[in-house]
Amino acid sequence: MCSSDLLQSGKLQGIARMVDVGFSAEFVRYMAGWATKLEGSTLQNSIPFPPGSRYFTYTQREPVGVVGAIVPWNFPLAIALWKIAPALAAGCTVVLKPSPETPLTALRLAELAISAGIPPGVLNVVCGAGAAGAALSSHPGIDKLSFTGSTATGKAIGHASVDNMTRFTLELGGKSPMIVLEDADPEAAVIGAAMGIFFHQGQVCTASSRLYVHRSIFDKVVQGVAQMAEGMKVGSGFDVATQLGPVVSKRHFDRVMGFIDGARKEGATA
Repeated sequence: MCSSDLLQSGKLQGIARMVDVGFSAEFVRYMAGWATKLEGSTLQNSIPFPPGSRYFTYTQREPVGVVGAIVPWNFPLAIALWKIAPALAAGCTVVLKPSPETPLTALRLAELAISAGIPPGVLNVVCGAGAAGAALSSHPGIDKLSFTGSTATGKAIGHASVDNMTRFTLELGGKSPMIVLEDADPEAAVIGAAMGIFFHQGQVCTASSRLYVHRSIFDKVVQGVAQMAEGMKVGSGFDVATQLGPVVSKRHFDRVMGFIDGARKEGATA
């Protein structure tokens, strides 16, 4: 699993082992316990009409059905299992659509599922680009959609879901601010800010891509973050000494460089 992740996304070996494999294994173990804990309940009913009547009210947990799961490329194993494991524990079947940038991880996961004894048809992987995701989103046989990715794609999935009255959950991108107050420890703030934006080359939906620092410690924090950036080792994800690996694709690289070039034109220095 680590190798496929590194080969496709350039992720650092340590992050792949810790997050995508290590944390994911623990998450699957945790969700396995819910298979015996999802249950209904009987409820006290306060309806008084007609006088003297009695009611028996209860809830029953049932699988929602077929779950369509569309996942991004930055954590292709972890996010896939965040969707798959709860769905399977609740008795649902899953159709997983991985990002076209990182399909190998999902396919390897499907092979492991077969080896583990999951019956055919319970966990399915459909690879492809936007057209595959659109087909899954609009398919009348899907009972629940779970999507993690861009806001624009999320809107399209939401519209398609509403048209079919399909339940859906969207986890979309945003800009996460990190706020450093006057009484903060500048050294701790520097480490937190650097980890917040450089972790996985900044390719994280919760990356602290906005840094607001109180003016009294502004220079100290900014200089500290710059010094940490200058000292980080850039290289291959397979090199254990690497602290910054490559971004996921040439397209993404060009986008990032576009932001840097735009900042330079507005007077910033790198």
